[in-house]
Amino acid sequence: MSDYLVIVESPAKAKTIERYLGKKYKVKASMGHVIDLPKSQMGVDVENEFSPKYITIRGKGDVLKELRKEAKKAKRIYLAADPDREGEAIAWHLAHALKVDETSECRVVFNEITKDAIKESFKNPRKIDYDLVDAQQARRILDRLVGYNISPLLWKKVKKGLSAGRVQSVAVKMIIDREKEIENFTPEEYWSIEAQFQKGKKNFEGLFYGFDGKKQPLKQEKNVNEVLEKIKNKKFTVSKVTKRERKRNPSKPFITSSLQQEAARKLNFKARKTMMIAQQLYEGIDLGKKSGGITGLITYMRTDSTRIADSAKEEAKSYIEENYGKEYTGPKQKKQSQQGAQDAHEAVRPTSASKDPQSLKDVLSRDQYRLYKLIYERFLASQMAPAIMDTMSVQLDNNGIEFRATGSKVKFKGFMKVYVEGNDGNKKEEDKILPDLEEGEVVDAKEILPKQHFTQPPPRYTEATLVGTMEKQGLGRPSTYAPTLDTIQRRGYVGMDNRRFVPTELGMIVIDILEKYFPEIIDVDFTVKMEGDLDSIEEGKIKWIHIIDDFYKDFNKRLEKAEEEMEEIEIKDEPAGIDCEKCGHEMVYKMGRYGKFLACSNFPDCRNTKPILKKIGVTCPKCKKGDVVERKSKKRRTFYGCDQYPDCDFVSWDKPIARTCPVCDSVLVEKKSKKQTQVKCIACDYKEDTQT
Repeated sequence: MSDYLVIVESPAKAKTIERYLGKKYKVKASMGHVIDLPKSQMGVDVENEFSPKYITIRGKGDVLKELRKEAKKAKRIYLAADPDREGEAIAWHLAHALKVDETSECRVVFNEITKDAIKESFKNPRKIDYDLVDAQQARRILDRLVGYNISPLLWKKVKKGLSAGRVQSVAVKMIIDREKEIENFTPEEYWSIEAQFQKGKKNFEGLFYGFDGKKQPLKQEKNVNEVLEKIKNKKFTVSKVTKRERKRNPSKPFITSSLQQEAARKLNFKARKTMMIAQQLYEGIDLGKKSGGITGLITYMRTDSTRIADSAKEEAKSYIEENYGKEYTGPKQKKQSQQGAQDAHEAVRPTSASKDPQSLKDVLSRDQYRLYKLIYERFLASQMAPAIMDTMSVQLDNNGIEFRATGSKVKFKGFMKVYVEGNDGNKKEEDKILPDLEEGEVVDAKEILPKQHFTQPPPRYTEATLVGTMEKQGLGRPSTYAPTLDTIQRRGYVGMDNRRFVPTELGMIVIDILEKYFPEIIDVDFTVKMEGDLDSIEEGKIKWIHIIDDFYKDFNKRLEKAEEEMEEIEIKDEPAGIDCEKCGHEMVYKMGRYGKFLACSNFPDCRNTKPILKKIGVTCPKCKKGDVVERKSKKRRTFYGCDQYPDCDFVSWDKPIARTCPVCDSVLVEKKSKKQTQVKCIACDYKEDTQT
């Protein structure tokens, strides 16, 4: 019989921890929550101080039965769920279910699953933190009051299966607002003038700045012509040379939001995938007997703190000094973290600097390796010395017309030897080296090129930029970003086009209703304030019932008003003007999860459905009969195919264009990347100049 029973959330974590603790400990998994509010009803008694009605989750009866059986045998029970609000609530529910003395020191928390961290945490167990429990319970009840009251109203007035949630509704509203900005955007013309200068055999680039030291915007072509008319004989005098040394500091180690953003930028991972793989790395990977068996490779991945343990800093410093040299070790850092961060947590970092990614490549899957490498390198770089850049800026004059040229080169790589942040990785100035120039020197302008530009609308949100905006504004918390993005897509309120969010008609209808009857639900400031109130509950500054009560008073009035005044919105089927090829009845446009689709009006007798095909104005290059149309894969990725499918099987991920290759007469396609669009031939090496 084991003396001690330890309960964690997942079997993977249970295996790792049991090996560290020894024979006297039995470690079992609760498989997440075992007790929760019922799915079939709201489960909150609004007449009785919002008392929650907790039940055993369906399908978890056997798990709870097994835990009770083991609990009876054990001398002592430790509850070791994750170190956050959710984990604290799981521990509290388990304490109730297993009749653990809640005043006892039964709660064990650890930020990393390593032998030392586990043993240390069991030396210092604590009581259940009821402030954390109350904060989680308040969030759960708030979400129930919103979701289980508004959703049935939407079913009745609009369509079955709709839902509304606090954070998810704000996220959809942000996506819709961005779409409106794009639609209402009016491009404005502006110009630039680029000059190619030459000194000896070296060429360098300069840009028009202004007249006599004053910056001058070029709004129209006539402004450009005025500048060109003033330039004489294309000889420019170097009027000023500025050389200086600039330090560039490394990025801080990852928090949840920055990890999701960087994984999207560098690895093309969705937020959900990032968190799933990070969970695997946290819970433990089998490194083989010689390397210590199952070992947790990163610290807890749901965090908004950038704090690093002193022991981890010291280990990183030793590793950097040994592998890169003493000059690469970073200066001592002041303690810094996000405002409102739960500083019991650390940043997301490797559990040991000695476990470099290359040494673990054979035991990790491809995706595990790539994410671990990202986390490892970001952490190591954060502990390294700043990069030092030699920068040079030059002013060049011709008859009062001023051009400027800048360049820089890396003098000392510092942290850049290991890692450069994704959105900083394409800074042109780092690749531009100017020739040695002296004040008073004359250089030739080999070419002066005016260029017309137009201002661009703000881009649609990607997962990375939406997470970044939510985090910046204080919407949600580390554990909510990935589920929120997943929910709004599953509900059909938004779709994806080239990995960017696009609102659906359904999403717009739902947000219009919420905006009219429940404006606070989609108000950013209100949602941010609510997150702050939940933090105050966690810090023991305010009682959770007061927060819920204040919210519900106004919310209930709005609910009653909406019940009385909201008219039913009938989403009518639009005639499509074509007949069903299966039964001859008229086809109609219907509203589905991902927007409109074609369906037979003779439903349910005929269940024929089709996607709405968007022609791109190109004849199929394979059969020469059909039209190329835009389609969506099962994962909502855009591709292009022939509308005569299955008779013609032409498909392409890249968009064909209405021109053929001048070399081989084959199909030309637009090859898009994050940085550029390039026209290429699918059959030969022909390519055209890129458009950035």
